[in-house]
Amino acid sequence: MAALEAFRRETRAWLEQNCPPGARGPGQVATGSTKIKIEHPDVKLWLERMAEKGWTAPMWPKEYGGGGLSRDEYAVLLEEMRRINARSPLMGMGTSMIGPTILELGTEDQKRRHIPPIVRGEVAWCQGYSEPSAGSDLASLRTRAEDHGDHFVINGQKIWTSGAQYADWMFALVRTDPNVPKHEGITFLLLSMNQPGVTVKPIRLISGTSPFCETFFDNAIAKKEDVIGEVNKGWTVGKRLLQHERSGITSLMGGGPRDAGPSLVDAARKYVGQKKGRIADDAMREKVLVHQMNSQAFRLTQRRTVEETTEARTPGPATSIFKMYGTELQQGRSALLVELRGFKGLGWTRPGFGSDELEGTRNWLGERAASIYSGSNEIQRNIIAKRVLGLPD
Repeated sequence: MAALEAFRRETRAWLEQNCPPGARGPGQVATGSTKIKIEHPDVKLWLERMAEKGWTAPMWPKEYGGGGLSRDEYAVLLEEMRRINARSPLMGMGTSMIGPTILELGTEDQKRRHIPPIVRGEVAWCQGYSEPSAGSDLASLRTRAEDHGDHFVINGQKIWTSGAQYADWMFALVRTDPNVPKHEGITFLLLSMNQPGVTVKPIRLISGTSPFCETFFDNAIAKKEDVIGEVNKGWTVGKRLLQHERSGITSLMGGGPRDAGPSLVDAARKYVGQKKGRIADDAMREKVLVHQMNSQAFRLTQRRTVEETTEARTPGPATSIFKMYGTELQQGRSALLVELRGFKGLGWTRPGFGSDELEGTRNWLGERAASIYSGSNEIQRNIIAKRVLGLPD
């Protein structure tokens, strides 16, 4: 306990001295993409300083650039970051998905080549899983990768590839043997997005943004040294990565707290009104309170799961619980913000609406997709029923 308190004092002093003003409160968080401009110099400075400490990936091994912190030390770091309202120095699929997968299942060479650039925030990743005819039934994927000696040649199409227009690398599931049962002929590999054989087309959504893309492969190249696991045995790797994604735990391990957006309480007081410091409307006050209680319980459950899991590894099928419930919380929050704002919560363009109101409308619409991507909530319930509760088919 004394050692942990000493770590807290040291961490608090370091953060106070090294977290610049422009990295506190709401604002941009670096993704590692070489295609996104960092708007504020403090964001870049914060990334550099945290990366040097290894605290962009606090619990990853030091030999690959991580912080090497214990679970308890990591919890202290997060608490101290929240105390000064410091944003995460880095976020994205590198720290939340492919990094943990490479650390767990990659070769030593793959760890040394790919993990340090992720930690330093020098690369952004995207996911090549879904296809036009392979969504929930992902094992039906048809993107082909043909063996050409020291590399594979890839042809086909992926869809809903989040952030592909900004990504430097992709981790993908491809078919390498069409003559075996569909789950057995799949390979998990890594490929550069910066090559002539890759074409990305953003998809414009109802929210007005284009976070998802179509990605086309026309003789794209992936090196044999970038196959994770065994050729034709990638289904197991792909499922494990989804557990990292769905848990929400590895994204916490990849950095500090992210900007959660406007406070529900502040929004309620502004748009509903307040009486003696309380939200004036009883029904709205109860809705805000229930959401806050559920959110806090969810965060505590995530933290407890990290503490109970040996070696700070992501748990197995139980991660579907986090994906399902976390999605419902996320959608519930955006819908509640719209409700609290009344007609101000339905603005699309100015005049008459503030930037936060317009952003809230788009978030509300955009988050309708959250219960579909990364495996729909129906799929998550099936996994929970079969793999967690052991219910019969």
